[in-house]
Amino acid sequence: MNAPLDGVRVVDLTTTFLGPYTTMLMARMGADVVKVETREGDVLRHVGTGAHPGMGPIFLTANHGKRSVALDLKSPGGRAAMRRLVAGADAFVTNMRPEAVQRLGLGPDELTGADERLVYLALRGFGAEGPYRNRAAYDDVIQAACGLAAVQGGSGDPDYVRSVVADKAVALMGLAAVNAALFARERTGRGGFVEVPMFESMVSFLMLEQQNARVLDPDGPCGYSRTASPNRRPYRTADGFLGVVVYTDKQWLSFFELIGRPELAHSERYSTITGRTEHIDELYGLVAAELPGRTNAEWVAAMEPLGIPVQPVLSPDDLFDDAHLRAVELFEQVPHPSEGTITLPRLPMSFGGAHVPPVRGAPRLGEHGADVLAEAGLSAEEVERLRADGVLTGLGT
Repeated sequence: MNAPLDGVRVVDLTTTFLGPYTTMLMARMGADVVKVETREGDVLRHVGTGAHPGMGPIFLTANHGKRSVALDLKSPGGRAAMRRLVAGADAFVTNMRPEAVQRLGLGPDELTGADERLVYLALRGFGAEGPYRNRAAYDDVIQAACGLAAVQGGSGDPDYVRSVVADKAVALMGLAAVNAALFARERTGRGGFVEVPMFESMVSFLMLEQQNARVLDPDGPCGYSRTASPNRRPYRTADGFLGVVVYTDKQWLSFFELIGRPELAHSERYSTITGRTEHIDELYGLVAAELPGRTNAEWVAAMEPLGIPVQPVLSPDDLFDDAHLRAVELFEQVPHPSEGTITLPRLPMSFGGAHVPPVRGAPRLGEHGADVLAEAGLSAEEVERLRADGVLTGLGT
């Protein structure tokens, strides 16, 4: 089968993590994503050490499958060329702050007014209707603002998740939103403006379980005791660490039998999920006390047949040698014209039982400028004029 977004063209005016991850996933699903960059390029080009300047490893991961056009959008010629690119697109995606994108004449009213079929996705720090709308936002700031840092810190100081989890979670919401809008357009013939703000999205994300009693009582407590337990952590064994979640009645009964404490299953404190949730710290403390008595392999061999979820703790380096990931071929080898063979994770889902085939490696800065502008209807003379004026830069000029 064709990739699900085959034939969809996306103009991508995004930088760093949030926007590029959204549009990279669209590219992996088959969309033709045209990444519009400044003369210096996306800042991620310069994060980490690559084989060549401007081709950092995170950029290679976050932007593969795209084509690059480097335009000076502060110039009239650059803005005019950008409008030509958008005129032939199905979707426009940006994570620029509202006032910045408006100064370029690329606001939602201008672009959707010119093309009612265009889906305009704005990935923003804060929703446009609130008082924070013009504040700058990065992942750390949103983790702090949405409550995640406080939850992560527990009873101690607030702490950040050691991953750009807000950027990536909101990128997935952005992907869902833009694809829903494209689907709706197939029914109605109209695109329109879609806003996905980080702050509101991450509050919604966190409150799935953390809102707790506030769902029913405006004065009730927030928090989820299972995830708040200080004993909820990877458990030390005789030779390593394991991730273990004993959760259902059957799993706890099996665990109590396994450790030689079957009487605990009949305790009023532990016989129901309500009671276990109220006393979860005691139970997780019991797991922590028992696991050092056996090795990782012994616990996995004992727990797996009982249906108790258990996995060894792996580092990012370990993942490349994991037997399951090797069997499903999650990591692909992709040839790149300047960086050689690079290793990338494939799209982790399948469609019709088949995985989407590999896509091109991340573009060099401006690599596809002349070709993309020609596809947008600019003549060779117009492209050459943009190049001569310094508006269009990069390899493809």
